[in-house]
Amino acid sequence: MHLGYAPPFGDIGGDPATVREVTAMAVELGFDDLMMPDHVLGANPETLGAEGRPKASNLYHDPFVLFGFLAGIAPRMSFSTQVLILPQRQTVLVAKQAACLAVLCEGRFRLGVGVGWNEPEFIGLGENFRNRGKRSVEQVEVMQRLWAEEFVTYQGQWHTLPNVGINPRPPGGKVPVWFGGHVQETLERTARLGDGWIQLALPVGAEVTARFDELKRLTEAGGRDPAAMGLEVWMSCAEGGEREWQQEALAWKRAGVTHLVLHNTFSNACHKRIAATDRATHEALLKRWKAAISDVV
Repeated sequence: MHLGYAPPFGDIGGDPATVREVTAMAVELGFDDLMMPDHVLGANPETLGAEGRPKASNLYHDPFVLFGFLAGIAPRMSFSTQVLILPQRQTVLVAKQAACLAVLCEGRFRLGVGVGWNEPEFIGLGENFRNRGKRSVEQVEVMQRLWAEEFVTYQGQWHTLPNVGINPRPPGGKVPVWFGGHVQETLERTARLGDGWIQLALPVGAEVTARFDELKRLTEAGGRDPAAMGLEVWMSCAEGGEREWQQEALAWKRAGVTHLVLHNTFSNACHKRIAATDRATHEALLKRWKAAISDVV
């Protein structure tokens, strides 16, 4: 399994020294991948409310800027967006940014994409929140053609490309696209267009195994190799200790997971963030978790 880390810049700050030092620690510990989420706008709790929304006080580096900064100082590290909210961004611009980053980090970049949930961001960025799912499919199709072809002529429902191209294009004419999301349509999009699925809604068990099997079935039915499809899940140090972490990592490996990410600040129904927010605790847990699961991977 590839090991990833989600640096907790929202807790510990994102100044240049902190970014460099945390990245250097992850490299030294042997992590393969750094991932970053994507939020452009945060809510003002006094006017928009803060429940369930990113706040203006939450720190989110733009992932392309951050990874461009790190590409020159962490030459062994790979990078991934988890996830970039694709339909709130201009398609051709994302294709250009992703291609440039892939060139600068010599292909060590995965573009994780999702459709988002925070309507105020779409409003602020001038994009339609209501058609974001279907539009994101066409966005991926457009980007994949721009990466692969020198010039593209395309007429879709939302995009028109009049015999144009981007330069540079990514190594091999491809940027791996991984889909985040948990509805059936996400599995279908992943099977048809994606290189991997980011699964965050279900814990280890029969239900998630069935979803992995469904993705394999859909991929094979579409004439693609299911063995080449990546699977990513996240883990946290919020509960248990070394023994429990090792057992969970082993269970994910047996389930066919290819990418395992330590993310200690994410929270949902089956994933809890750690209580602490200080840098010393984050770094201590990073080291403990890596040591605990080293024999598994």
